[in-house]
This record gives sequence, C-alpha cells and structure tokens, in this order.
Amino acid sequence: AAMAVRVAVLPSPRCLFDEPVQIRVAGLQPQQAVTLRASLVDESGELFQAHAHYRAGSSGELDLGRSPALGGSYLGVEPMGLLWALQSKTPYKRLAKRNVLTPFCVDLEVYEGHGDMSRLLGKCTNERWFLREGVKRISVREGRLKATLFLPPGPGPFPGLIDLYGSGGGLIEYRASLLASRGFVALALAYMSFEDIPAMPEILELSYFEEAVNFLRKQQQVKDTGIGVLGLSKGADLALSMATFLPGIKAAVSISGSSFNSFVPLKGDGFTIPPHPYDLGRMKISGESGLVDFSDVLDDHMDPATWDCRIPVERSLAKFLFLSGLDDMNWKSDLYCRDAVQRLQQHGREVEFYSYSGAGHLLEPPYLPLCQVSIHRVLGMFIHWGGQWREHAKAQEDAWHRIQAFFWQHL
Repeated sequence: AAMAVRVAVLPSPRCLFDEPVQIRVAGLQPQQAVTLRASLVDESGELFQAHAHYRAGSSGELDLGRSPALGGSYLGVEPMGLLWALQSKTPYKRLAKRNVLTPFCVDLEVYEGHGDMSRLLGKCTNERWFLREGVKRISVREGRLKATLFLPPGPGPFPGLIDLYGSGGGLIEYRASLLASRGFVALALAYMSFEDIPAMPEILELSYFEEAVNFLRKQQQVKDTGIGVLGLSKGADLALSMATFLPGIKAAVSISGSSFNSFVPLKGDGFTIPPHPYDLGRMKISGESGLVDFSDVLDDHMDPATWDCRIPVERSLAKFLFLSGLDDMNWKSDLYCRDAVQRLQQHGREVEFYSYSGAGHLLEPPYLPLCQVSIHRVLGMFIHWGGQWREHAKAQEDAWHRIQAFFWQHL
C-alpha cells in the first residue's frame, strides 16, 4: 500500500502571523510532480489563494525551504511564497485582520500533477494568530480616546508604542497586536473615520494625540524611559508631528509617509500647521477599471510657498526611522522622506532610512500579501498602491525586523 501523503507545518501548525514556518511534504513518489495550494478565507468571506508547482526529491519528500517552485503564483525557492502570494478571487481586495482574537487559518493542500488539481493527496491547516497567548486586549474609551491597548503577559516594564494607520481611518489593531506579542505595550489609536470621528475631520488636534501619550505613560507595565510611535501614510506624518511637538516621544517610525502635514490642518498649542496644498484635478484615472493614481496631486514640496506645512522635525530630540517603497504609486514617499532625512542630517541628528526597490505604499507586517489596488475607505475610489510581489514581500520582512530592532534600541 502506498504511504499516505503527509503535509507538515514546522515547528508547529499554530504560530503568530509574522512567524516564518517550514512547509514539508512526505510520502510522495520519487520525482513526483505535485501542486501545492494555500487557501485563506477572510472575515468577510473573501477567498484568497496561491498555488505552485513542485517536483518531489528522490526520497519522495518536498521541503519548500529547499525545492524551487517550477510555476504557479511564484518561481524559485520561496519558503513562505504560498503565504505572501495569496491573491483574492475578487480583484482589488486587501487582506487585513479585523478581529485579532481569532486566527487566520491557511489550508495547505497537495494535488497530483501540474494540471487540473482533481486529485487531492494530502492536506493540513496552519493557524496564524495575531495575539500570543497571555497578551491582553483592552478597549479604551477614556476622555476623547478611541483606542485599543495590548499588554504583553507579565509585570514588565515593557517599552510603550502608539500605532497609527492611514487616512482610510478606523481602528486597525493587527499591527499593534503583533507588536504586543513581541514584547511591546502597544496602543492602536483611531483618529479618522471611526465611531463619532468623521471620515475627513476639519482639523486634527495635537492634544488628542497627547492624551494618548499620557494614557500610555501612566500604564504600570510601561517603561518610563519614553514612548515610541509608528505610523503608515497619513499616520506617518502624525508620528513625526508627535515626535516634534510632544514631550516624552523618544523614537518615531515613518512608513510611506511625508515630512509635511497632509490633508487636514493640525492644531497645536498656539499654532496650526496647514495641510500641504494639493489638487485632486491632478489625479490620473486609468481605463474602464477606474484605478486612481494619486501620486501627482500634491504641489511641489520644494516650493518655499509650501514650507509652512512642513513638520520641523529638526527641532525634535527623538530618534527617527524612515521606511519607503520605491514602487509606491500612491505617494512620492521616498522623495518626501529624503527631504526630512536631509533636514535632520543638516542639524546633526541621527536618522535611519531604508527604501526598498519594488515595494509599494502599503508596507505591512510580513506575510500579509501585497495589495496593489484596493478601495480607499474615505475617498471611495480604487487607489493604486504599487509594489511587485516578491520584492514587496522581502521588504516587509526586512522592515518588520528593523522596526522592532529600532524600538528595542531606543526605548
């Protein structure tokens, strides 16, 4: 009797979402041609899939860390390719976790041959969690704050972080929950398009973000050496503003952001930074699909007429890390980052800066697949985010390590 085909996920079929795993298949015929397929159904019922063709070794075994994919969603040796290449059946869907208390379950199946996937040989499920066991999730509605606090197990003290997403708004928790699983007290903070916060507020108040900093600093498990802040897109310029104007911010990470205030005036104590001038008439809308290229809507950031919108980061005592993708089709984030980096360096400030070729705008925690296009929740348009699959996946892995190392070093 033929040995049953076994699919294994090592070291364990249960892991955190940001953890790499080894996928192995045993019990095949020597040199047997097979297709591996990964399937994930998100919380809205959307199916994401990836598949790749492989050939078993001489002993009838297959190790995705060593065997090259011969075709399918990707090519070559890609131990995690079945995850980062996941693509939705419906176009333009973004894979994101809404409820971090449940895992994403990835079904891994092995089929006979490189053809029609009619004969299933074996399968298993990889449970990928967003919260390590023992991490507490606490909903925060204190004062004006709309946030979620994640506390690692144990007395700490742990470094404290504030996590900001972009202008799509909402209360996005999955990055903060992963950071808490890695030993940070993390506060995911909503500031747009959530509960009674409008989709496009007329003004954002620095005092709201200061409330978040004060709330975090008074948590018993938070180290009193200072707070870190990280932001993506619009959240990135807010992170820079917090690090510049609020005391107690020691380290800030800007992901795909800019060195000026964008879209909404920011009101501080006795001053207001206007939004950088833009003209939506410069949006480029392509073809019948109606995809929007947003990258040219802003006025020239080198024009002194726009400089009252700049965030004076050079006044800050915080440490900075800038990350951007060179294939960002939404925002000239690399150009805008270089502006901030230059100003910091001219003032003798230490700053780290990495730009990734082939990476798009949405640099997310690793193994979340590239989203090249999705609907912007506030604009209601399909926005082109950019990125090439493999390069973007590698960039996300690298960026995730750098973000954590940066915060451990400076907090």
